[in-house]
Amino acid sequence: PWLEAQAKARAPRELPEGTKGHVILTNYDSVATNLAEKFRQYHHEYVIVVEDVKQALELQDLDIRVAVGDLGDPQTYRRLKARDADLVVANIDDMMNTNIAFTVREISQKVPIVANADLDDSVDILQLAGSTHVLQFTKMLGQSLARRVLGTTTKANVIGKIESLLIAEAPAMRTPLVGKTLLQSKLRETIGINVVGLWERGRFNIPTAQTLINATTVLLLAGSDDQFNEYDQKFGRDIKHQAPVLILGGGRVGRAAGDALMKRDIDYRIIEKKQKLIEGERHIYGSAADINTLMQAGIKKAPSIIITTHDDPTNIYLTIYCRRLCPDIQIISRANLERNISKLHTAGADLVMSYASMAANTILKLLKPDELLMLAERLNIFRVVVPPSYVDKSLAESHIRSRTGCNVVAICDREAMRINPEPSYRFSENNELILIGSEEAESRFFKMHSEIRKITAS
Repeated sequence: PWLEAQAKARAPRELPEGTKGHVILTNYDSVATNLAEKFRQYHHEYVIVVEDVKQALELQDLDIRVAVGDLGDPQTYRRLKARDADLVVANIDDMMNTNIAFTVREISQKVPIVANADLDDSVDILQLAGSTHVLQFTKMLGQSLARRVLGTTTKANVIGKIESLLIAEAPAMRTPLVGKTLLQSKLRETIGINVVGLWERGRFNIPTAQTLINATTVLLLAGSDDQFNEYDQKFGRDIKHQAPVLILGGGRVGRAAGDALMKRDIDYRIIEKKQKLIEGERHIYGSAADINTLMQAGIKKAPSIIITTHDDPTNIYLTIYCRRLCPDIQIISRANLERNISKLHTAGADLVMSYASMAANTILKLLKPDELLMLAERLNIFRVVVPPSYVDKSLAESHIRSRTGCNVVAICDREAMRINPEPSYRFSENNELILIGSEEAESRFFKMHSEIRKITAS
């Protein structure tokens, strides 16, 4: 009893007086783990509420900000200063999320509440309970996976936006750009659009003027709405495939991917081994690990495969299997744990999207709109005040790209946003920079410029 009393005394149950602007997370899962890491990086206060004292102590030993409390008790949220919080996140199940939202609304009518809904029928109920934003993360993941299917159009596919700056992906396949270097493409000179990165078989690279564009290259472009319209007029055309896209897994993510493809008029087939999830002629009953099932679904002619199961070892297995059967097919896979992202790329996936990262970045986007944007796994757009050492220097003189691996895609001042600035542009102390880079490049930038902080930290 004495030890139990000591443990309870060590587990915090409330936040200090004066705490405000923090985020309250009501579940310790992969999404919360991802968010906790981001909040530490961006210097934003947070707390994760758990009901078990032992779990709280374990998390505390891992340097995770935690508090003990009953999720259905209004006193929990009073002790955690919910009235002064920036956000409350309910991410358990639909019934518990409803209870959390309803309980928090007893404390405050103003604090924003983000709730996840697994079922379509729960959306209205969660809104009635007081949720400010009701999101369906599994459906969003399926839609995101489907958006990355290539070979169906050569038009630019917008994947992110910060104010008037648009970021898009465009396959080079079947365009006059194949076989040219970036310098020879003259995209910046003729359209004003900027190639800020290249995808080659799931690997992201910062290009140079002499980088060659291949048939397998996917261009990452930055520009305005007018510039992308001009790009589509010059290079965009729709391609109708006779063979359907294959979706391995008929759960919520797989079905959402299928619905998204249907809206784009792209045919698909879902392979599912649970009979109760078979819903129509586009569903094929069987195991995706069975070559006869894959052949029946048309794997040899399919332009792309989307792997959607919630088990990472299964996804890795299917990725290796499908890559061996079809060396040139596009493979897009879901990852449930971040540590498996690199494994899936090594196994042969062209693109990997993590449920935890997508959900965490969606929540961050609601918390700090127009300041942070995840384009793909470990590839972000972020916004900073201009480092003092850059003031009165030109973009070319700063050597940001060569020193950090980050690319400046826009510069903001008090009057406007300058998209794809010229190398001769000179920085002033009123500037804010919008940069794109991998997590490693982003960390390198802030190590070099420790005197500044992200806009997201303000």
